[in-house]
Amino acid sequence: MTKKRALGKGLSALLESASTDITSSRQSLENSNTVGAIASISINQIEANPFNPRTHFEEDALDELSNSIKEHGIIQPLTVRKLGRDKYQLISGERRFRASQLIGLKEVPCYIRIANDSTMLEMALVENIQREDLNAIEVALSYQRLIDECNFTQENLGKKLSKSRSNITNYLRLLKLPVKVQIGVREGLISMGHARALVSAGDEKHQEFLFTKILTDQLSVRDLERLIKGKETEISKISSRSPKIELSDLVESSKTNLETKLKTKINIKSGSKGGGKLVIDFQSLQDLETILNELNS
Repeated sequence: MTKKRALGKGLSALLESASTDITSSRQSLENSNTVGAIASISINQIEANPFNPRTHFEEDALDELSNSIKEHGIIQPLTVRKLGRDKYQLISGERRFRASQLIGLKEVPCYIRIANDSTMLEMALVENIQREDLNAIEVALSYQRLIDECNFTQENLGKKLSKSRSNITNYLRLLKLPVKVQIGVREGLISMGHARALVSAGDEKHQEFLFTKILTDQLSVRDLERLIKGKETEISKISSRSPKIELSDLVESSKTNLETKLKTKINIKSGSKGGGKLVIDFQSLQDLETILNELNS
């Protein structure tokens, strides 16, 4: 029996060739037929995997995914197996495939595999994970591909990469974040620390709200963690981000005079950019008419 070659010094030499680095090759498939390249494939050329154990997909979840794809595109390419001339079979990504069909996409981005290229895929992904220029989402997607397509468990993957199981888990959890947040990580708008904190910050709407707040208020990871824990008072102490505007003596005096004239409570709310709101309370339509008459007199 031939001994399986371990990953080692020969791996870098193997992947120096664009034809064997199957996770990063961008050559035209029409000219080179490079298996492993990421390519746009006509959705009509792809058939579902008949052996997929999952046959039921929630309609609401598919609709949400369809709307996300319509707005942001497909973040994680599908994986297909080349069957023959212009024919492919889905290996993973059936929800993305069905959602793309729902919104009428003509083409979808795909990783292309052949039946016996598992060893090369494994080596290429492991090599690419070691690159320093990968962002957290790219690392997470590589971990997920090794689990889905090379049949690794999280524990075995950790041993393979000399990583703790918690490290693998933390990266994989990032793929549960809303697409908008994942794009933010990929584009460097927020850090891995921000993303990890957002994972446990509630539902998608709240995660997206906090993502926007990170950008607008320039929150640090520690600020975000405090906010998630409900310590808004500590966040409010952060200088220069939401300064409290003190009302001048003239404004306070005018407010008092107006309350006396209208015989109701007046609230003045000042914003951080000089604007604000003047709120006049009334208890009934009759009160409102009286107030309007006083203002017009």
